[in-house]
Parts: sequence; structure tokens; C-alpha cells
Amino acid sequence: MGEFFDVALGFPTALFSFALLVVAGYWVLVLVGGLGVDLLDGGDADGGADGADGGAGGLLAAAGLGGVPVTVALSLLIAFTWFASLAGAAASEAAALRVLLVPAAAAVGWAAARAAVLPLRRVFRDAPGTSLREFVGLPCVIRTGRVGPDFGQAEVTAPDGSTALVQVRRPAADVPVAGAAEGTALTAGSTALIFDYDADGHFFWVMPHDSLLDPPAL
Repeated sequence: MGEFFDVALGFPTALFSFALLVVAGYWVLVLVGGLGVDLLDGGDADGGADGADGGAGGLLAAAGLGGVPVTVALSLLIAFTWFASLAGAAASEAAALRVLLVPAAAAVGWAAARAAVLPLRRVFRDAPGTSLREFVGLPCVIRTGRVGPDFGQAEVTAPDGSTALVQVRRPAADVPVAGAAEGTALTAGSTALIFDYDADGHFFWVMPHDSLLDPPAL
């Protein structure tokens, strides 16, 4: 274990270790519901979802890491780069070789992240040929630790069987919604009902929903 920390905190792995700690802390907050997956962009890293065609999203898209939220692409890039640097540093003692590890680890991290992004694009994109408003009236499954007036994500299944990860919000407690069960929390894994779409905010309004009340399938 001591040797592991020596390598992880030594050159060049230490250059990426701090970034990895930030990534780990961020995802912990996402899991407990303190932050959203789309923290940096509110959309996809390829700039197609909400018009974010510049900044980090634009750079990642140019590098082949578009189609997923910026935070996801950055997390994958940092994690794979750190691991490549760690493996290279553990296998090499020469200082000159460790200097070359910086660009080499970055290249390996980019290639691995790009490969990992390809299947993830299907998770984060909207269902093909499905209008966002067609999701209104459908049940969804909450995928974040909580849902509030300013935060939340859920997975919804379209009538054609395709799925999409969408931004959802729950009205504030002082805003009554007909049919909503009072005191019912929306947490990860719980079922909610999409009852409206906010075109300006690019999110859906949801309320607690009991799937047992759904009419039987024909």
C-alpha cells in the first residue's frame, strides 16, 4: 500500500491525482443528490442539446468526446489518464521516461475515454424520432438522489420502447399539483409521472406516481 501511494503521489501521477479526487467528490455529491450530472453545461458535450457549442463542451466534441454531458466526458478522461499514468510510473523508474509519461498517459486516457463514450451516447441522447412533448403523461424512474424545483434527472421509456435520460423538476412544496401525493419524496429508483414540459428550461415537471394505479396493458 505504501508503494501505491508513493507512485500515486509521485511524478507524474500526482499531476492527475488531485483532478481525480475532485471527480470522485463530484460523483459522490451526484449520488446523494447535491449536484446534477449536467453541472457544467446543462446539456450534451457535443453542444447539440442546449446550444452549448463553445467552452469545454466544444473542445470535448472536437476531441471526439461529444454526445454526453461535459462532466461525464471529463470524468472518464481524467480517470483513464490517471490510471495510465499510474501504471506507467509503476513500471518505470527512470526520470526521463516519467517525463514522457505525461503526454503518453494523456493520449491513452483520451483513447480509452473516447471508446467509453461511444456506448454512453445512446444513454444520454433523446429517443430517436420522439418529440420531447410525447413524454408528457408517461411514468419515469428517478435516477438522481433527489428531485427538486432546480435539480433532477429521470429515465423515461418512449412508446416505441426506446429510453432517454431527461432533466426533471418537481414543483415547490407551496405549489399545489392536482393528483400529486403529499409528503411523497422523489428519490433514486422511485417512480414519477411527467405532467408538463418546460420549453424554456428544457426540463419536465414531474410528480409522485404509483405505478400500481396505471391501467392494465392491452
